[in-house]
Amino acid sequence: MSRSTAREHLFQLTFEQLFSEDKNDVTLEAYLMDASLTDSDKLYVRKAYDGIYTHLDELKGIVAKYSNGFNIDRIYKPDLAAMIVSVYEMKYVPEVPAAVSINEAVELVKRYSTEKSKSYVNGVLASVNKALTEE
Repeated sequence: MSRSTAREHLFQLTFEQLFSEDKNDVTLEAYLMDASLTDSDKLYVRKAYDGIYTHLDELKGIVAKYSNGFNIDRIYKPDLAAMIVSVYEMKYVPEVPAAVSINEAVELVKRYSTEKSKSYVNGVLASVNKALTEE
C-alpha cells in the first residue's frame, strides 16, 4: 500500500508543479514525513519528483501527442498530473510494469477527477505504452 501512497504524493506534487515554475522542496519534505512510507518509497518519491521536474516539458509533450487532439492546456489538471506521473514511470522507471502505472493513474483520477476521466486517461496511457513498447 505504501507505494500507492508514494505515487499519490508524487501525483499531488506534480499537480502543484503544473501551476508553478518552481520546484517546491518544502512541500516535498512535508510529503516525505508520511509515516506510512518506507525509506524505499521516500527515495522513489524524491527521485521521481526530481525526474518529473527535469523532464516535465518532454512528458507533457508525450501526453499531448497521444491526447486525441486535446490541447494540453485544456486537459483537466488532475488528469494531466496523473498521466505525467505514469508516462514518467513508463519511460524512466522500468521496474514498474506499465500496467501497474496505468492502473494507478486511473485510480488517482477516479479519486481526484471526473467520472469520464478514467476512460480518457486509460486510453491516452495505453497509446503511450504501445508507442514506447514499439520504440
